[in-house]
Amino acid sequence: MNKVRKPAPQLEGLIPYDPKYLPAEAFLSANENPNDVDAEVRTLIARAIAKVPFNRYPDPLANTLRDLIAEANGLDRSCVLLGNGGDELLFDLALAWGGPGRTFLNLPPTFSVYAANARLTNTTVVDVARRDDFSIDEEAVLARVAEGDIDFVIVTSPNNPTGERARPEFIAKLLAATDALVMVDEAYFEFSRATVRPLLADHQNLVILRTFSKAFSLAGVRLGYILANPGVIDEFLKVRQPYSVDAVSQAIGEVVFENRARFEPGIRQIIEERGRVMEALRTTGGVTPFPSDSNWILFRMEDAGAAWEYLYEHGVLVRDFSSAPLLENCLRATIGTPEQNDLFIRTLRDFVAKRREAQAVLSQGA
Repeated sequence: MNKVRKPAPQLEGLIPYDPKYLPAEAFLSANENPNDVDAEVRTLIARAIAKVPFNRYPDPLANTLRDLIAEANGLDRSCVLLGNGGDELLFDLALAWGGPGRTFLNLPPTFSVYAANARLTNTTVVDVARRDDFSIDEEAVLARVAEGDIDFVIVTSPNNPTGERARPEFIAKLLAATDALVMVDEAYFEFSRATVRPLLADHQNLVILRTFSKAFSLAGVRLGYILANPGVIDEFLKVRQPYSVDAVSQAIGEVVFENRARFEPGIRQIIEERGRVMEALRTTGGVTPFPSDSNWILFRMEDAGAAWEYLYEHGVLVRDFSSAPLLENCLRATIGTPEQNDLFIRTLRDFVAKRREAQAVLSQGA
């Protein structure tokens, strides 16, 4: 039969996630760590991979790495679960706590995958928009969960793409105000130096998501994990894909986590560069940067779409949010190496200067 029946109705009109992966001299669009894994750690990784039997299935739960993470966080193995990147665990959350008749509370603008996962699982999405400065409307969130119909909430800290972390006092209030599962997405917490890990002991409804992709330079490996109470982990186990973390990724993750202190100088450099880039944006006319606790800076400017094109034409790829709801005229620049950041700042200022010159010519002609 030369035809195929329609897919599931929730796919209609759904646009696949597109990170706009384009070649560039300064790749500043994906919030990656600009520093690759160093040569010494790579040597240790190569030795570990050489011992991996490729003909055998991996440990289904990555228990060696699970134990390392648990020990570092003062937890038992039963409080940790690995996934194929944070993305798998985010989808597992929607599978386990979402579905028909279930409701997800979203805090836009935030990571678009949250709402997409809800839609894929036929979960109702309730939005409580952030304020104009992108801070969480805390009272509105607390009032909404008080209605009692919310099944899960995701609070991103620091929030992607806007940059600031959530106040821990608010997270504590939220956890105390609802029995909904509250995921705090801490994918970038190493750059904010802040975590809600201490709240796990007193709140069964807390789950913390983290990743190896950012601070540990493993975006290409796909490793993420959650910290939660054992009962919550048990529910995730029911929906996760078997063998989702392959043996090679486990071996790499074990080496990197054991040597995580070696990544600290690179993290400090990113934080220092963030301050430098922030000051440069603040002193660039017509550009309004927003505070950031992460490894990127969101900024707003006139003609942001044209600025994105100009930057890319000159070798700098940043993330274009200029037409995104609640993010109009915004671009997001990942903090790169000092040289990449210099190229970004110089090119952006060139665009601003040329735009001003063109506007001056037009005004004189008028």
